[in-house]
Amino acid sequence: MNTMSYKGYQAVVSYDEEAEFFHGEVVDLRDVITFQGKSVSELKKALAGSVEDYLAFCKERGEEPEKPFSGQFVVRVEPPLHRAVATAAKRAGLSLNRWVAMTLERAASH
Repeated sequence: MNTMSYKGYQAVVSYDEEAEFFHGEVVDLRDVITFQGKSVSELKKALAGSVEDYLAFCKERGEEPEKPFSGQFVVRVEPPLHRAVATAAKRAGLSLNRWVAMTLERAASH
């Protein structure tokens, strides 16, 4: 599977060899946004069109569209782990935020 994005909305894309077309779905939303195309350029246009349709639909209904990730989230851990992580960050000469981000990047890439 490959990924692509439009206006911050991330999508996963796969190719259906039997049907001979690409299909994709925007991920990490409660709402479902899908699209398809026979070429990469068609697929890009379809993703943009589907996201724009979604945004217009939300506006029409007076609803706030779900947003792509903001880059912020809260994690609650036990105090001993909090202390250990803060100590590890300090030893590495990094802020707690940067240390956690680097550790998550390493974990997510595996």
